[in-house]
Amino acid sequence: QVQLVESGGGLVQAGGSLTLSCAASGRPINNYAMGWFRQGPGKEREFVTTISGSGGSTLFADSVKGRFTISRDNAKNTAYLRMNSLKPEDTAVYYCAAAFTRGVVVNPATYNYWGQGTQVTVSS
Repeated sequence: QVQLVESGGGLVQAGGSLTLSCAASGRPINNYAMGWFRQGPGKEREFVTTISGSGGSTLFADSVKGRFTISRDNAKNTAYLRMNSLKPEDTAVYYCAAAFTRGVVVNPATYNYWGQGTQVTVSS
């Protein structure tokens, strides 16, 4: 079992930045792809970004490309989401997830473990 705990959410003004962390415990995550998803008010959960186990491959949703960065520190068993130039439409609960697979993973059904989420609110 892998337990995931997100942190770093909060309230920020449009144009600001936040860094979310996803701390894993239970097993080393170096063999897990990590992903970030979000669910805005009244919306379906959507893919944001993913990173492979080694950190060598990443993929981003078009809506965040060029603004968000995903990274990981396997020694700390932690993944990160750096969000720059935030917009009100980025307001959502952000979830991290782990998938026991090679490469990057977009499909949420492939992820084995999920965190509880952290709220990000961007004011205009």
